[in-house]
Amino acid sequence: MAYLFLFGCFLLLGLAGSLAARTGYRGRVCDRPTGCEVPAAVRSDPALRQRANDLVAFWCTGAAILGLAPLVPLGTVILSGGGRSVSTSGLAAFAAYALVIAVVGGYPFEKIRQLGASAEG
Repeated sequence: MAYLFLFGCFLLLGLAGSLAARTGYRGRVCDRPTGCEVPAAVRSDPALRQRANDLVAFWCTGAAILGLAPLVPLGTVILSGGGRSVSTSGLAAFAAYALVIAVVGGYPFEKIRQLGASAEG
């Protein structure tokens, strides 16, 4: 049962990363309805806007790949049909790995805030 939960969590992380990367590839990071909250300096400058789109596309693609990678071993364990469970150290390892994915996926948004702060100042 724990493997199904972990499979679902990593699937959601992978999907969220791929949707964010899609927004970056389409150049819509600075658009209010589909993008994210960006500083006005980034929204008004075409070079910073392009940089923001590139950052989100690159880093969120990496986060999506990292999020989808554990689905293969988790899927094989689920499909094996064994009544296995996850140890405490295994849960800690999965949690640490998910934290790495969250940091990689959140990096471009923090970098965009820094781009806006440096452009305004």
